[in-house]
Amino acid sequence: MKKVITTNKSPQAIGPYSQAILSNKTLYISGQIGLNTDGVLINKNIEEETIQVLKNIEEILKAADMNFSNVVKTTIFLKNFNDYSAVNIIYAKYFKNHLPAREAVEVSRLPKDVNIEISSIAVI
Repeated sequence: MKKVITTNKSPQAIGPYSQAILSNKTLYISGQIGLNTDGVLINKNIEEETIQVLKNIEEILKAADMNFSNVVKTTIFLKNFNDYSAVNIIYAKYFKNHLPAREAVEVSRLPKDVNIEISSIAVI
């Protein structure tokens, strides 16, 4: 069984993919970037951009009746690994005591030339 999860409280997909897919009690959230719901890129600095990315993930989780405590795995893609510490400070505020497994990788380029993208997996 596969169910598409979508919300208008997070930016719509910018390509041929779904915001998230729920399959067998597992939610696969596509990589989120710092777009707001109006399609405006929030990227004055890495902190604001990371907050917007996590807000987008939070809204998708809510659409699936979940929250950050359901997240078991994330992948962080960074354009500049020098932003790693700043991202960690923001990230920790959202996950608090529910720290998922994670990897962070530096990449040469991301969609819309953003600085960060985060994908997530959550379970019911």
